[in-house]
Amino acid sequence: MDAKVTQLQIIDTTVGTGPEAVKGKVVVVHYTGWLYDPSLPDKKGKKFDSSLDRKSPFTFPLGGGRVIRGWDEGVAGMHVGGKRTLVIPADMAYGSRGAGGVIPPHATLMFDVELLAVNNG
Repeated sequence: MDAKVTQLQIIDTTVGTGPEAVKGKVVVVHYTGWLYDPSLPDKKGKKFDSSLDRKSPFTFPLGGGRVIRGWDEGVAGMHVGGKRTLVIPADMAYGSRGAGGVIPPHATLMFDVELLAVNNG
C-alpha cells in the first residue's frame, strides 16, 4: 500500500496553450472526482462527482476560497485546453468533516480537471 498522501500532487496529462488560470480570474472546468484508492492500479476509487456526467461545466473564481484549497492551488497555472490530474490530501479537501455523505472524513481525493476557459473576474 502506498504511503499516505500528505501534499498536493499535480500531474499534467495535456498542457494547454490558451490563457493561463491565475488568481482573481474566473475559470471554467470540466472535472471528475474519485476517492483515492492506492490499492488500485489507477488509484481511482469510487467516483463521487462529475461535471461531464451532468454535461455542465463548473465555474468558480480562482483563489477566492470558493472551492477546496486543493482546487485553488491545483488549477492555478493551467492553460486553457490543458488537462491535469490532482491528488489532494484531506487537509486540502474536506478534512475531518467529509462532505455530503459521499466523501468520508480524512479522505484523499483524486480529480481529473480540464480547463475550458479563463474569464475576467
